Amino acid sequence: MRNEMMHRPVVKEELVAFMRERQKKLSGELGVVEEEAHRDGVPVIPHETVVFLQFFLGQLKPKNILEIGAAIGFSSSLMAQYVGEDGHVTTIDRFDVMIRKAKKTYERLGLTDKVTLLEGQAADILPELKDEYDFIFMDSAKSKYIEFLPECLRLLKVGGVLMVDDVFQGGTILEPVEDIPRSKRAIHRKLNEFLDTVMSHPDLTSSLLPLGDGVIMITKEKETIEL
Repeated sequence: MRNEMMHRPVVKEELVAFMRERQKKLSGELGVVEEEAHRDGVPVIPHETVVFLQFFLGQLKPKNILEIGAAIGFSSSLMAQYVGEDGHVTTIDRFDVMIRKAKKTYERLGLTDKVTLLEGQAADILPELKDEYDFIFMDSAKSKYIEFLPECLRLLKVGGVLMVDDVFQGGTILEPVEDIPRSKRAIHRKLNEFLDTVMSHPDLTSSLLPLGDGVIMITKEKETIEL
């Protein structure tokens, strides 16, 4: 389950090590979950992204969060700490193994009432959702980002933030498609299409951050976004 891209840092390796090792660790059982994931090579968001989410969500104070890509339930459990007593996190995953692991994580952390896990394909589930979300975290199949974008923007409140993880593909996102292994070219093309779309759109404000394998933050400026 080793995530190759997480071991191809897009900034200097010593700075990555500094961000991952020197920033404050998570406390309590959630911190134990993070440590176990790193020890076992389970792909969870890196610690620099954890710390950024803590800071950012502490400022945003979201009430309703949507996540696409639950994995073992670590990031949704982290985000659940910032929605307040009346807030909620909804997350989506389609892999049976991850669904089982995520459910165990929520039970372990006492979050079964705070996090709802929707099982199935995001392409099928997203159009059925009706709630508005203050914050959406997308960390799923990279080739699907451009496909999921319209539904994410429909569900996002005006002024809300869509955070998309792993957009640099280990720093290869800028390389000519001919230099990309054939098995990765579809991802390369679709990620570039996604980035071009959100960075140039007049009604979206975006910012790229060199956290992990690259993060982009997108703010919705108008109620209806035409893509």
